[in-house]
Amino acid sequence: MATTRPPHTSDRARRLLLAGFLVLVAAVLVTRILVMGATAQALVAATSTPAAAPATESASSAPLTPEEQAQAKAELTTGKAVVLGLVEGITEFLPISSTGHLLVAERIMDIGQTPATKSAADTYTIAIQIGAILAVVVLYFGRLRRMAEGAIGKDPGGRRSLVAIAIAFVPAAIVGFIGSQFIEDHLLKVGPVVAAWIVGALVIFAFAKRFSSETPGTSLDAITVRQAVIIGAAQCLALWPGTSRSMVTILAALLVGLSLSAAIEFSFLLGLLTVSAATAYGLLRHGGDLIDAYGVINPLIGVVVAFISAVVAVRWMVTYLQRHSLAIFGWYRLAVAALTLGLLATSVI
Repeated sequence: MATTRPPHTSDRARRLLLAGFLVLVAAVLVTRILVMGATAQALVAATSTPAAAPATESASSAPLTPEEQAQAKAELTTGKAVVLGLVEGITEFLPISSTGHLLVAERIMDIGQTPATKSAADTYTIAIQIGAILAVVVLYFGRLRRMAEGAIGKDPGGRRSLVAIAIAFVPAAIVGFIGSQFIEDHLLKVGPVVAAWIVGALVIFAFAKRFSSETPGTSLDAITVRQAVIIGAAQCLALWPGTSRSMVTILAALLVGLSLSAAIEFSFLLGLLTVSAATAYGLLRHGGDLIDAYGVINPLIGVVVAFISAVVAVRWMVTYLQRHSLAIFGWYRLAVAALTLGLLATSVI
């Protein structure tokens, strides 16, 4: 009797090879960007005089002293890099806010709490998003390939998806660019994050029972420009830390008529573009601070851990929502908000 090969073996092998290749490419790119950032800052420092330096220049942009570098190395140990990578990978695409979790985790582990390392720590939490980005590339490679074929006119559904994602990306990109400093100064704090967790939980409870995997809706191939514009506008709400970009975009997609599976997929693909842009922007601006304080190895470890944990988290979420509602994420948000308030009350953070 002829033997049969287990189904999808070749697909799994290709995915594993692709994952390994992408992690390797990401490691090279991250290292290159960090070195470019460090080189640019060194050139600026070498060609500027103290009198010519702008009055608003941040102290964190100045090269660290040997004592500060030693403190920074002790601040972000390999163990802490792994923990932050896990937090990023698990929370990036779940509707529970990765920004809020990373902010609280940094406070608990005393990372980036001094002027000398704050910029480096903030940039580290941006850099490890590359792992989550790669997870979506691997898991949704088929859709991305269709979008690429659509760009050259070979796949109408892929082209429609590509156009919709590009349109949905624009509103948050504009608002985020204009309001980034305000967000960092006034909203990137524990209080606003806890408030967003609670409000987000109430929003999830309000809509969780209305949608399920059996609720009819538009497929991603049939998404319209109007739907993309509304989802993109809704994504601006996620600029408030703790809100969750995936929560806002999934709910918005469901409300404009996409099916649950299409809403989840569109949210992840839109996140791929949005998070990639934010990561590249952050690394080019402050990559030098990161490499000066923490080096290259621990950030790369965080990227790899974030990639692995994001793959697991995304697969779990997609499978879970095929049989359950979003309500569990609302309860989780309330629980983490209560826990964070307790940590504040006891001066742990």
